[in-house]
Amino acid sequence: MAKAFASTNDMEDKKISFTEVGRDLYAFTAEGDPNTGVIIGDDSVMIIDAQATPRLANMVVEKVRSVTDKPISHVVLTHYHAVRVLGASAYGASQVIMSEKARSMVVERGQEDWDSEFGRFPRLFQGHESIPGLTWPTTTFNKRMSVYLGKRRVDLMHLGRAHTAGDIVAYVGDENVMFTGDIVEYHSACYCGDGHFHDWPKTIEAIRSWDVDAIAPGRGDALVGKEMVNAALDNTSDFVRSTYLPAARVALRGGSLKEAWDAVRAECDPKFGDYAIYEHCLPFNVSRAYDEALDVDTPRIWTAERDLDMWNKLQG
Repeated sequence: MAKAFASTNDMEDKKISFTEVGRDLYAFTAEGDPNTGVIIGDDSVMIIDAQATPRLANMVVEKVRSVTDKPISHVVLTHYHAVRVLGASAYGASQVIMSEKARSMVVERGQEDWDSEFGRFPRLFQGHESIPGLTWPTTTFNKRMSVYLGKRRVDLMHLGRAHTAGDIVAYVGDENVMFTGDIVEYHSACYCGDGHFHDWPKTIEAIRSWDVDAIAPGRGDALVGKEMVNAALDNTSDFVRSTYLPAARVALRGGSLKEAWDAVRAECDPKFGDYAIYEHCLPFNVSRAYDEALDVDTPRIWTAERDLDMWNKLQG
């Protein structure tokens, strides 16, 4: 029997947690749904990743208001994916920040990504009628920039390609805490459909070199303490490699995408089969791994039509 497409059967509300990962630093998490970070400065608040709709973003705002009445001045978007960015208008921030590469990806594929993700995640797009349109940054940068919330400094950095070509992290040095977006996950499948498998482990090692005390990952529980941080870094790298290598071996000997799918399942199912959104991600991951092995450097744009065609070929 064919599996229901992507996450269309996942309609149960998730339990929300709001975990302090450092002084005045929080991770809004919901059992494998997209996370949001909160950085409270001396005079204002920065949000890291906005959620998919203003309705969901308002749930973050409610948690923020439980700990501070300072205004939300900045929204930082770690990459361009619709489930991360389309709720940005709810925060009323004067500054919306992306990497320059992420903005270019909104130009190139933002509407297609919105249409694609809308079909994949119906629960996350409840209240989609209130989305005013594509989210555009007011400020972009290439490698690094610093934002000051009073005396509290937040360093925004592009450490390398991983989940997308334009990923950034946010580092708060006074507490040695990093917000990584989907470069790092915890007991949730990595979505690799727009990823760069060769670069991703190197980018994780760049994060490891900061020796942080806590990470707010893209999905899954907040990672507090170096032991938990390093375990998550190791696990994410293992997921990426375990997906890519079997698919690449098949592609490079001239095998089919379906053969690559079978090889990746054999490697990954025993280790990651119970992770959040695993079955959802796997066809997209295998398709991208197969392409990258054949030197397709820029991920092909996912459309709602391409999603369903690929799903029926692999999960059907």
